[in-house]
Amino acid sequence: MSVTAKGYKIPQIKLSYVADVTVEKPKVMDSASVARVFRETYDDDEIDYRESFKVAYLNRANKVVGIHTISSGGTAATVVDLKMIFSGALLANATSIILCHNHPSGSLLPSPQDDSLTRKMAEAGKILEIRVLDHVIITRTDHYSYADNSRL
Repeated sequence: MSVTAKGYKIPQIKLSYVADVTVEKPKVMDSASVARVFRETYDDDEIDYRESFKVAYLNRANKVVGIHTISSGGTAATVVDLKMIFSGALLANATSIILCHNHPSGSLLPSPQDDSLTRKMAEAGKILEIRVLDHVIITRTDHYSYADNSRL
């Protein structure tokens, strides 16, 4: 579908959020519950194999209204586009978000790239009034939380 403006045809953009699942939304209370919710979204054979970046969109009650896989990469990195994260947050009417990615190496130490991305996300969230509550790095059995370590 397109609209006409001053003789030009311009594509019309339609954005939508479809809540086609009628299940109880999990409420996240701490980094352990966050890690548990995210870990359930990973395939068992993928969490130790390739790095993926995901984001949880939350409502005012800290209930997860949706989880979006932003990217899947290789064994040591994945590309993260801030526009993709915040466009999803806006569509979901999220009041806050939680970032998460896995480290296939099993190391829980954040990289300098992880630190830089976390700072950028927090700054962008302030402008949009969408709080970044945490950035959690997970492995199959453990997790690291920026919030727990006062780094957010």
